[in-house]
Amino acid sequence: MPTTKMHADELDVDDALVRRLVADQFPQWARLPVARVPSAGTDNAMFRLGDDMVVRLPRRPDGARQVTEEQRWLPRLAPHLPLTVPVPLGRGEPAPGYGQPWSVLRWLDGENAYDAPITELADAAVRLGRFVVALRRIDATGGPASWRGGPVGANDAYVRAAIRDLGACGSVDPAAATALWEEVIRLPPWGGGPVWLHGDLLPGNLLTSAGRLTAVIDFGGLGVGDPAADTLAAWAVFTAGTRDLFREAAEADDATWQRGRGWALCFGLMAEHYYRTTNPVLAAVGHRAAAEALNG
Repeated sequence: MPTTKMHADELDVDDALVRRLVADQFPQWARLPVARVPSAGTDNAMFRLGDDMVVRLPRRPDGARQVTEEQRWLPRLAPHLPLTVPVPLGRGEPAPGYGQPWSVLRWLDGENAYDAPITELADAAVRLGRFVVALRRIDATGGPASWRGGPVGANDAYVRAAIRDLGACGSVDPAAATALWEEVIRLPPWGGGPVWLHGDLLPGNLLTSAGRLTAVIDFGGLGVGDPAADTLAAWAVFTAGTRDLFREAAEADDATWQRGRGWALCFGLMAEHYYRTTNPVLAAVGHRAAAEALNG
């Protein structure tokens, strides 16, 4: 299984199921309207519950861990973070027809940065960099391992398969991608202790309002490990002209920065390869991240 979580199976989740789950477990909210929230995310389905809440349900059979960790850790981390993050309001339990735990969270206004791109990129680079630092400085004792917290080279076989197939269709220069990837897997590993990571700082997990970054959502990848994974945002979100602003605010040293570039290449190639037909939005994010990483 790739450590960037490329899954094939998916649970069936619809409005009727959500209404039933809410009515059975949170009767105080049973009369509130339920409406699906369109999302290019691969791990969770989201449904607006009334005006102020959102129901978030894993689409994958292995989604219980995500719910458990966000319920446990988000209330502890949120007060220390400089950007708004989701606040859990209730934990739903497995039930007939849906065998996973699920969450009710406070609804955050805004649009994701894929549908409503950040226009104030310099401001966002500083804000997100400071968010990464603040998260990293929180005591990580007892934190679960992030699925992007280990060595990026663990994805070697998947990345090489993506280079081969994307190179064959002309989407990537296989020689350039292979050369950079070879540099990445030769990098020395993280030598420090594990730190907190969001794990998935991509445009779809950032909220904007009037072009400004306002919130960070989807903490399904929350955990501890190598801080490099959270610098992949430099290539997945920002431009050559704003990347250094993010790096300075994120306080990334040279080695961490290079490993983060490796994560951007890894995520980008794998996302485009695995999702080019099933999730074109995520594939497009991946294509851009890989291209930016290859360009430096």
